[in-house]
Amino acid sequence: MNMRKVLLILGVLLASATMLFSAGQADKAVETGPSKVSMYANITAIEPILERYKAESGVEVEYTRLSTARYVSTILTEVEAKKLVADVVQGPLPVLEILREYGVLSNYEAKAMEGYPDWAKKDGIHLFGIEYVGLIYNKDLVSAAEAPKSYMDLTDPKWKGHIVMPDPGAHATTITWLVGLRENVFKSDAEWYRFLEGLAKNEPMLVASFSPTANPLASGEKKIGVSMPKYIVTKAPAPLDYAKISPMLGSPRAIAITKDAPHRKDAEAFLEFWLGKSAASQLANDVGEYVLAPGVYPPIPGIAETEVIPIRELTDEEIQKWGTEFGKIFALK
Repeated sequence: MNMRKVLLILGVLLASATMLFSAGQADKAVETGPSKVSMYANITAIEPILERYKAESGVEVEYTRLSTARYVSTILTEVEAKKLVADVVQGPLPVLEILREYGVLSNYEAKAMEGYPDWAKKDGIHLFGIEYVGLIYNKDLVSAAEAPKSYMDLTDPKWKGHIVMPDPGAHATTITWLVGLRENVFKSDAEWYRFLEGLAKNEPMLVASFSPTANPLASGEKKIGVSMPKYIVTKAPAPLDYAKISPMLGSPRAIAITKDAPHRKDAEAFLEFWLGKSAASQLANDVGEYVLAPGVYPPIPGIAETEVIPIRELTDEEIQKWGTEFGKIFALK
């Protein structure tokens, strides 16, 4: 089911209790207790960045990781009980847009966003990166010359039995990515369907999500996969590289301050730090993230020259429709 629809349904259960937040109240600046920031997030491996911020500022960032599935319901439950402790929230753009609809978010606009793309600034929601997807291969088994030069090249019969990817009939992000190819890469539906059918005929190993694609590629069990370039960084020194194909597509990552942040001034200072070049560089270098801070790229050769673009969130009906369609195509092979 479409992530936005699922989260919105959960949120509706608490709608009556959260309407007060959308009644046009002015943002409140409430400071309680010692200097600190509470951050709810779904991004991983950011502890070194938070530790550096504490060392430089003296302000501790309490990091609570929330899964996407329970993100909205957790926060709205805390809002209902008047116990929301989060100063800063980070998650997929659709999640934060839902929270904004319920009046949970501040309209604070960070000065550090100067130089970011205009589309990354959304009335208090700040887009700082793209969760990019590409064709990742084991370079001990595949040379740069042999690697695909286009998405259609993945349909070459030489890849039969050598591909790993998330299940396109069940994994919402992969469904969205495939539809993104239709809308941003292929010139016609006929060409797109040829790609889908050719990929299915190559009998890829289907896994539950992107995370399980990394190890088969790193170990050489599979030669190539629909996966994430960040694994080139996080799985180093595994012999991974990516096919230099533009554009690469992905879902935008977002961050914002809550409307009634208990530590508002500290939250604003932390947000400015997070969106600044120093933190963005650490996120790119240590985690392999594709960030939107100008001039900052992960340490992956060629990535600065590769176009990476955000793709739209599909509706629930689209996810169901295309998931069913892709399931049939990949079942037939």
